Amino acid sequence: MTQRILLIVSGGIAAYKALELVRLLRGRDIAVRAVMTDSAKAFTTPLSLGVLTEDHVYDDMFDLKAEREIGHIQLSREADLIVIAPATANILAKMAGGLADDLATTLLLATDKPVLAVPAMNVRMWHHKATQRNLAQLRADGIHVMEPDVGAMACNEWGKGRLPEPAAILAEIERLLAEVAESAEPHPLLTDTTRTINAPDLSAHNLVGRHILVTAGPTHEPIDPVRYIANRSSGRQGFAIAAAAAQAGARVTLIAGPVTLPTPPGVTRVDVETAREMFAAVEDALPADVAILVAAVADWRATDQSATKLKKDGTGAPQLLALAENPDILATLGKHPQRPALLIGFAAETDRVLDHAAAKRIRKGADWIVANDVSGDVMGGARNRVHLFTADGIESWPEMPKPAVATRLIERIADALAGY
Repeated sequence: MTQRILLIVSGGIAAYKALELVRLLRGRDIAVRAVMTDSAKAFTTPLSLGVLTEDHVYDDMFDLKAEREIGHIQLSREADLIVIAPATANILAKMAGGLADDLATTLLLATDKPVLAVPAMNVRMWHHKATQRNLAQLRADGIHVMEPDVGAMACNEWGKGRLPEPAAILAEIERLLAEVAESAEPHPLLTDTTRTINAPDLSAHNLVGRHILVTAGPTHEPIDPVRYIANRSSGRQGFAIAAAAAQAGARVTLIAGPVTLPTPPGVTRVDVETAREMFAAVEDALPADVAILVAAVADWRATDQSATKLKKDGTGAPQLLALAENPDILATLGKHPQRPALLIGFAAETDRVLDHAAAKRIRKGADWIVANDVSGDVMGGARNRVHLFTADGIESWPEMPKPAVATRLIERIADALAGY
């Protein structure tokens, strides 16, 4: 089935790059319908977009023909994904404030589909507190926001704010379209309660009255004001598990490292940065019936964080970095006075996955270990293939979308807790 993009082009000098983006999308057999703001027409034309999309270009909120045959509400819901490229500071501010004063912003307010914003603006506009505040709000609302590129700008300034190259935007669009196709989870912005939502049914595995603690994402261990040590993690698997647990009726505490994912409905979220902050937040959240430690916690931190950026000294030799070991959260909980009744760790391995995971379960004092091979594109990807290690043996699950992995794990947890 052909996937469909609704492309909103707002008014910035980078609007001309939307033409190349459309060409790339059409080359991948992705259907594109375009909407232009009035200011976008100062930088490119509806005719150019129409020729490339092979469709009508929409720009008038009160186009009687469009309203009769399509309607702005229907237009907002016919696509699989809505993309704003370029997304100016102005349209981002309107989105964050819920304004709907033209066709583009009305479509964005009326949609229940995932939205990708691709910002492009002057470097000072990008770093302005108002813009950053709006971006934080949009991410909290579930909007996907690409980071702009760094480089020379049309205004002869240098810095962050350039529209990413069309090929990079295409890659992000294809990633999000894969998630749309593979995931049965409803989008965070889905608010129309009259719709039938195709989500996993966890009613048979009721966790009402249970407290489930989940950690997710990476930790960042500062070296200096601009550098840090980290493990790769998108946080998606942990957030999906928290969402599934909440859907099953549990009281869920989600302790999240530095990620930009929206908080799942019904989940209490605690944001942290470092391993020591995550460890403290985990202890503060106890007692819990279940702890599911999905986070990719950095094993090491810099012993002394520099207050200023470390500079090269011209010798070609790197500066020595003294490291200290971070707290082992899983092992500590394994012998904690308030140890959860069911303690589950994750093991991300690149080789000898089964051997390492089996040893980790015993060494850490965990009840279960969920292991996966991360030598491919699991980190940041939409799918996962895991092995569940328990005292009874190993269950190898087929590859599936991460929300499906989460649902299956919560079902197993509910079955296990039935005996407590």
